[in-house]
Amino acid sequence: MRISPTALLDFATAIYAAAGMPEDDARLVADTLVQADLWGHQSHGMLRLPWYLARLKAGVCTAVATPKLLVDAGGVAVIDGGDAMGQVLTDFAMKDAIRRAKSHGIAAVALRNSNHFGTALYYTLQAARADCVAFLSTNASPAMAPWGGRKKTVGTNPWSWAAPAGRLAPLVLDIANTGVARGKIYLAKQKGETIPPGWAIDAEGRPTIDPAAAIDGVILPMAGHKGYAIATVMDMLSGVLTGSLFGGAVGGPYQTERRSGAGQMMIVLDIAAFQPPAEFGARMERLIGELKSVPLAEGYDEILYPGELEARNEAANRRDGLLLPDDTLSDLATAGREMGIAARWG
Repeated sequence: MRISPTALLDFATAIYAAAGMPEDDARLVADTLVQADLWGHQSHGMLRLPWYLARLKAGVCTAVATPKLLVDAGGVAVIDGGDAMGQVLTDFAMKDAIRRAKSHGIAAVALRNSNHFGTALYYTLQAARADCVAFLSTNASPAMAPWGGRKKTVGTNPWSWAAPAGRLAPLVLDIANTGVARGKIYLAKQKGETIPPGWAIDAEGRPTIDPAAAIDGVILPMAGHKGYAIATVMDMLSGVLTGSLFGGAVGGPYQTERRSGAGQMMIVLDIAAFQPPAEFGARMERLIGELKSVPLAEGYDEILYPGELEARNEAANRRDGLLLPDDTLSDLATAGREMGIAARWG
């Protein structure tokens, strides 16, 4: 059954509003989930609605956000999120970073005492649509071991870049530093599927294709030691520099026993401070055209640039509706019953 994105958006908004969030904030969080599914990133979509809801109900995540500005120094700001929803706080901080970049050419905004925020590209795309180039990093709860170890102390610590691309869809990168986002392993578990070799090792340090064993074990870094090193740098930016928690102290979105303490760092560059935005757009079109003109390797029928697939997926899913795993739909229905919200997908 294909489901209307609007129906999912309305349902998720009602759930979070019933949990005590202001209506506008509830709709923002709901939109980040539906948007992830539209882009084809179901690991960060409606699958996560019950996780965030459980944290709100447990009181480890604050329903009403009251971000506090601790440092206001022109192009630099530090914001304390007070343990509110990461989506609401990061949206607030990114909008502030864009405003500061428009005044100063460049801005760096640090966010501390935040939470998991979903997909990083949701926020960097805001800057790209405002004729800016943006970077966003976050730290996360432990998922992988330091290179050579088998105890989880390093988060996936995702990061994103986005830039406008003239008449084309924005160029956008959003990656975790593990070989695969942890949410994809949870998604495989929900679907009753195995995971590919090389994604994870179990608690004893043995390779596994069982998603449950992978969740209890250690997810492997992308590109071996390089992924571990990049994840550590992202923790330095997101946790240490922002004044938030870092390393093994960060709590995850599926944990209800403790606060998250996640931190985020965003850096925004106003393109107009460097060159006319129209010129930048034309140059980006030429760059992408060069990429797509390369002769194809065997087994490939097209070259995509970063962000192109998400733009295509969104167009198709808005037109046709979304397909969600049965387990996800069941979990949503359960959450609806808990909050007195009917799950109507017609």
